[in-house]
Amino acid sequence: MAPSPSRRRFLEGVAAGLSAAVLPRLGDGDVAQAQSVTQPLPRPAATPSPYRVNEPVSVEVNARPLPSFDIRDRARTRFGSLEYRSGLILTSSFSGFGGLSGLRLDPKGERFIAVSDQGTWFTGRIVYDGRTMVGLADVEAAPLLGADGRPITATRGWYDSESLALDGSLVYVGLERVNQLLRYDFAKGFTRSRGEVVPLPPAARKLPSNKGLEALVFVPKPFPLAGTLIAFSERGLDASGNLIAFLVGGKTPGQFGVHRTENFDISDAVLLPSGDVLILERKFSWFGGVGIRIRRIALAQIAPGALVDGPVIFKADLGNEIDNMEGIDATVTPEGETVLTMISDDNFSLIQRNLLLQFTLVE
Repeated sequence: MAPSPSRRRFLEGVAAGLSAAVLPRLGDGDVAQAQSVTQPLPRPAATPSPYRVNEPVSVEVNARPLPSFDIRDRARTRFGSLEYRSGLILTSSFSGFGGLSGLRLDPKGERFIAVSDQGTWFTGRIVYDGRTMVGLADVEAAPLLGADGRPITATRGWYDSESLALDGSLVYVGLERVNQLLRYDFAKGFTRSRGEVVPLPPAARKLPSNKGLEALVFVPKPFPLAGTLIAFSERGLDASGNLIAFLVGGKTPGQFGVHRTENFDISDAVLLPSGDVLILERKFSWFGGVGIRIRRIALAQIAPGALVDGPVIFKADLGNEIDNMEGIDATVTPEGETVLTMISDDNFSLIQRNLLLQFTLVE
């Protein structure tokens, strides 16, 4: 069936964020006005890395299909509330391709923006054969720029760009290592636009440097919390051992908690057109290996001081075709199906993979 009017408004906002169209700026009561990157004082420049780029460059990406998701039962397609659609193993001779930690798609599920944890934008297009992903095209890598127009990795030593959120043409990027939030206006040059620092609550700056800002969700109209940016930490814990998260801007800024269970950490999140938030989580142990899951949380639960929780709708382990899954987004097909797309961060390791997976959310 065709999307409802509220879904269409939601998707139109996402589409605008992936275009160069000039859209209104945030108004009063929305996410705090960004400021030039002048405070705090610059950190020493990071050591040069073969995984970073200093200027835009076209990238050729090879794709090998994953016809099934379950290694133990190749015929199985249903996994909790998700149904497997298709998947790809992505490789490239370009040394900077990898570390993909955040992903946002246009409403068709084709054009994408991704960030590498080495301070790099990746943009391009997913190629389909019917409903099956078959490759990537028009891929470009470009450095995240600061307010001075130079790569943030070169002038500030900032990297570990882990999360993305869209508000029209505005793109927010969370930097986990330094717990900073940057805002880009893609109407002013797409990936050539300059980032400005968005003020965060003081508590956000105190998150663990390698377990800090990991997931961002912008809440558009007409949902509750409209104009608010939700920022989740990977494993910043409060006194009760719950995961720390923040409401930035909007009418009710503040801090809240996400109930932590089974040693899972947050790796990304997405707001569904229905109004629920999906939280992608992962865990690792030398004995148990890698595991991932998705929890579904009602947006109405989220408020300053709240402790939120929700049912697990999907779970997978090394018996499935997973890796270090760090990015998730949701799109709706013309037939009304909600498609979840997930991407993994290979950490530029020879023993890990860049995976792109798609599932239908069976509600």
